[in-house]
Amino acid sequence: MNGVDQLCPNCGLCCDSTLFADVELRKGDDARRLEKLGLSLHKKGKTKIAFPQPCACFDGKFCKIYAERPGRCRLFECGLLKKVDAGEMTTESALKKIASAKVLAEKVRGLLRSFGGQDEHLALTKRYAQTTSQPIDLSDETEAERRGELMLAVNDLMRVVQGDFLQ
Repeated sequence: MNGVDQLCPNCGLCCDSTLFADVELRKGDDARRLEKLGLSLHKKGKTKIAFPQPCACFDGKFCKIYAERPGRCRLFECGLLKKVDAGEMTTESALKKIASAKVLAEKVRGLLRSFGGQDEHLALTKRYAQTTSQPIDLSDETEAERRGELMLAVNDLMRVVQGDFLQ
């Protein structure tokens, strides 16, 4: 088995909005076909087309359009996958890192929900931005502590994402 077969079904962080807020289509991607397959596309800037994360075609474990997925999805390999395929890391070590990252991501999601960020169809970074853009009542110690906990949880997650997945 290759790294994709071993790691990807246990991960999904590239599809669930943990790593990316959206994915831009590449030259050669058939936007109409991808929309028919279930992706909701939007303009990004003047000339780019993208689809939001979490991906509508991700079922929590697998891509429902894997054989026909967009070019960027075909080409993306996270840092863990690259290391496993190069023999620089064991599958077991990579799976532990994935599990740890998923725990951190779920902690962030839980904290966002506690602040009212209930829209699970919105990318994690966008939910975080919405939450932190709201005024904070510093006289409410509990709210201030929870906001600080959220900021630290996002920092922990981003450190792992940058260090293990986006290299």
